[in-house]
Amino acid sequence: MSYLPIERLEQLRIGTVGFVSPSEIRVSLEIDSPDSVSLQGGSPRNFPRINSYVLISSDDGFLVGQVEWIAVEHSPYPKRRGLQDFGLIDLPFPLKKLSINPVGTLRVDRKNEGFKFTRGTDAFPSVGDSVLLPTDEQLKSIIESGDNRRVKIGDSPLANNAEIKVDPDRLFGRHIAVLGNTGSGKSCSVAGLIQWSLDAVLQQGQTPNARFIILDPNGEYSRAFGPESRYKGKLLRVEANTEAEEIELKVPSWLWNSSEWAAFTQASSKVQLPLLRRALRAMRNDVLSEDDVTIQAKHFCGILLVSIRQLASQGQIYVNGGHAKGFVESLTSWVNSLSTLNEKIDKRPFDPIINTINGYLSTRTGVQWPEKPKVSDTDQLISELKNAHAALGGDEQELLPKSEDAPIRFKGDDFVAYLEALAQETGTEQFVEFLLTRIRTMLGDTRISAVTNDSEEPISLTTWLDTFLGKDRQGSITVIDLSLVPNEIIHLVTAVISRVTFEALQRYRRLHGKPLPTVMVAEEAHTFIKRYKEDSESQSVSDVCCKVFEKIAREGRKFGLGLVVSSQRPSELSPTVLSQCNTFLLHRISNDRDQEQVHRLVPDNMRGLLRELPSLPSRHAILLGWASELPVLVRMKELTEKQRPQSDDPDFWDVWSNTTEEPRVVNWQPIADSWQNQD
Repeated sequence: MSYLPIERLEQLRIGTVGFVSPSEIRVSLEIDSPDSVSLQGGSPRNFPRINSYVLISSDDGFLVGQVEWIAVEHSPYPKRRGLQDFGLIDLPFPLKKLSINPVGTLRVDRKNEGFKFTRGTDAFPSVGDSVLLPTDEQLKSIIESGDNRRVKIGDSPLANNAEIKVDPDRLFGRHIAVLGNTGSGKSCSVAGLIQWSLDAVLQQGQTPNARFIILDPNGEYSRAFGPESRYKGKLLRVEANTEAEEIELKVPSWLWNSSEWAAFTQASSKVQLPLLRRALRAMRNDVLSEDDVTIQAKHFCGILLVSIRQLASQGQIYVNGGHAKGFVESLTSWVNSLSTLNEKIDKRPFDPIINTINGYLSTRTGVQWPEKPKVSDTDQLISELKNAHAALGGDEQELLPKSEDAPIRFKGDDFVAYLEALAQETGTEQFVEFLLTRIRTMLGDTRISAVTNDSEEPISLTTWLDTFLGKDRQGSITVIDLSLVPNEIIHLVTAVISRVTFEALQRYRRLHGKPLPTVMVAEEAHTFIKRYKEDSESQSVSDVCCKVFEKIAREGRKFGLGLVVSSQRPSELSPTVLSQCNTFLLHRISNDRDQEQVHRLVPDNMRGLLRELPSLPSRHAILLGWASELPVLVRMKELTEKQRPQSDDPDFWDVWSNTTEEPRVVNWQPIADSWQNQD
């Protein structure tokens, strides 16, 4: 049977508006409105139900409201439906009411012969307006709204299992936080978001060129994304099994910047930190770091050229006949070093400059020498040094001094020796003794050096970036297993990996003009992104680590670096990082402090939806923010055992009662051998 539009609307009518405000609309339900199950929308549906949707007619479509609460109110007289009810006696009568939050507008899409949902509204209803149940088509249009819905992540139990799809650009581009208690399905959701995105690419017949870096402190993701998974990801860990295609985790100490060195060594800001930075700067610019004598000679020549240019620009060469600041004495030392290097090189490139310096010195030593050296003599020195430097393959760019934070390789032993000599030179040995002890301990600790020392198999910066970020058109999932990284350096290792990744993507965009989309996943993020006291004078390694993630959260989007923050304790996370997350996937949260933190992240009129958080079952989550047109309850797609992270609850009873299909064999010898590095 077909109905006229007015008759159809009357069938869907469930009540009238009784109260209107910008954040809340209260509705008085009809006497004959559904009590538990509604058949009016086209198919059986639970109604009334918290967080379900209703419509209110407006000038340009329908205002969409989400049910926040349902109640019964006692009216002093019964509500009459027509003449047949006027015989009722005026006695107190129960009336059903509900409160809804306005979330958007549903308009008729004549082009596609359907409906289109948009967030927000420009017109609120009046008291007395009709409230309607949405049809199946309208409900689907509300839930499945949005453009570029490329990846399905689940369905909506409140909307007849309508598909929930998201746009990966929105999901990962502006950072997402996945929050929930242990066992609520949080890790599976993180793994699922990655897998479903890659599967969507594969379904289009394309090879994924995605880049995911998963910081895995518990070693959970190797089964889902390791070399033996269908995604053939890279697995980096301490004590890697190379036969299983695992890669040894290396974060060499020369990759650390001065802030990370200072935090790890706990260098004081007054004496130790300036010396530490000076030593690092010297290591980055070390003239004797290369074994090739030609390269040594080129570096040494370049340093002389920079030094003489600087002295000349300051006028020091011409003060006191050239003896100011020991310039003549320095020339004497330099010419001896040049002569030594010249003897080791077949072409003897330093002959002209040695002759020029000797001629310069002969007129400025002894009894008679000019009071003021000539500018032409200085220019000749600089010219000869430039020629010698160019003859050895140098250019002007190499003459620029390198920062103490530049990722240039040096040996840890050389660094300690130089820092010790620097302390003796400045008379500060007693102030840097603890600093040196700390560094020596790090270099001598086999647990730490296994990660930070690459002296046996030197790693170049290019190789390191290829390993962690993948090569051209060979995107990868890189799982970094941090479970066996020593506690003393786990924050440091995480900070270095995150910072170098961010800086590499910065330079990629500067070179190519376009960003390289990359996603960094921080599992158990409250470990690495823990809030800290900003007024503290000295920074701990965990503070430095948190600041790296805060910078990524603020600026990563510009350079194509997205964050996936997964945590069971949102109250312990950095407020800066949380505030920069534009999308939230919220699983069950029962702790009151964590609930309070989450409530601060959403608008006031959406907080009713979050009251369902403590009672959410596993695999259910609330999706809200930039990736979703409106907050929606999602039943996440189910993953197979091989697709899930290894975060299942331990089967105590099956093991205790010997009914498990996987019995536990206890032999501590191989564990002890591995622990003591005896295997």
